[in-house]
Amino acid sequence: MKIVVHDTASAMHDLLRRPLEERPDALREMLGPLQSVLSAVGGLDLVQMHEMGCGFRLDRDDPRYPAALERMEDARVWERIEDRLAVAWERLGAAAPGVRSAGTVHVVLVLGDPDDDLMIRNAGYTGLGGFPGAIQLTMWPTGTSLAKIDHAAAHELHHNVRYANVVWDPATVTVGEQVVAEGLAEAFVRELAGEAAMGPWATALSGGELDDAYEKVTAAIDVAGMQNLPPYVYGDATAQRMGLPPVGLPDSAGYAVGLRIVDAHLAATGLTAARSVALPVREILTNAGVPTSA
Repeated sequence: MKIVVHDTASAMHDLLRRPLEERPDALREMLGPLQSVLSAVGGLDLVQMHEMGCGFRLDRDDPRYPAALERMEDARVWERIEDRLAVAWERLGAAAPGVRSAGTVHVVLVLGDPDDDLMIRNAGYTGLGGFPGAIQLTMWPTGTSLAKIDHAAAHELHHNVRYANVVWDPATVTVGEQVVAEGLAEAFVRELAGEAAMGPWATALSGGELDDAYEKVTAAIDVAGMQNLPPYVYGDATAQRMGLPPVGLPDSAGYAVGLRIVDAHLAATGLTAARSVALPVREILTNAGVPTSA
C-alpha cells in the first residue's frame, strides 16, 4: 500500500487568500484526490459534504483560520500523520498477512470550524476512513487535537483496511458492524501508542452509564440500514441534529460499547485488533458473548 498525505496546508493558505466566490472551487480542487474514491458511493459533492459537516466556513473571512493553520504546521501535524500511518500499516500488514488494501490511500487533512459541534463533541478532531483509498481528517487545533490527530489517522487506516476486506452495504450494515468497527479501530490505536492516545469518544462512558448503554446498543445489535445507525453509534444529540429520532443514548455511546465488545473478543481469543481487522462481525460478537439473530 502507498500512503499519500497531501500538502493541504499550502492549499488552504492559498484558498484563504482568494475571493470568497473562488473558494468552493479551490476546496473542490484540494479535495480532488478523494473524489475518485468517493464517487463510487454515489457521486458525493465533497464541497457540500464539507459545508454540511464540520469543515471551515467558505462564506466569510476569519482571522482565526490562517493562525490555526500556522499552529498546525508548527506542530508538524502533516509529518506526524505520515509517520503514524507508516507505522500503522506496517503493524497491520505484519499482524494480518495477505490482508487486502487499496493500492494507494490518499489522506487529506482539512481545517475544521471552531464554532461547530467538532469542538463540543469531538475535542476538535474527527475523521472519515471507511472507503478504501481515501482518508479525510478534520481538525481545529486544540491541545487534544494537536496531540492526537495522528492517532486518529491510524484509527481511520484500520477502517480503510477493514472495508477493503469486509463488505459495507448501506442497506444492510448493522449496528453491530458499526460499533465493532469503531471498537476495533480504537483498540488498534491503543496497541500502537497506549491508552492515552485513544479518542475521548471511546472513553467518555464508564460505570453504570456504560452498562446502560451496553444493554441498549446490544439489544439493537441487528438493526440494519445506515439511516438507522447514528443514534446507536453517535448518541441522541447527533442523531437529532441529523433529523433522526433519539433512542436514549449519550454522546459517542457506540464507540464505548464497541470497545467493550472488542475487548471481550480480544480477551477470549488472545488476538489483537490488528490481527482482527478483517474478521467478520458475527465472529467478533460471538467471541464477545453478544447474542445476534443469526
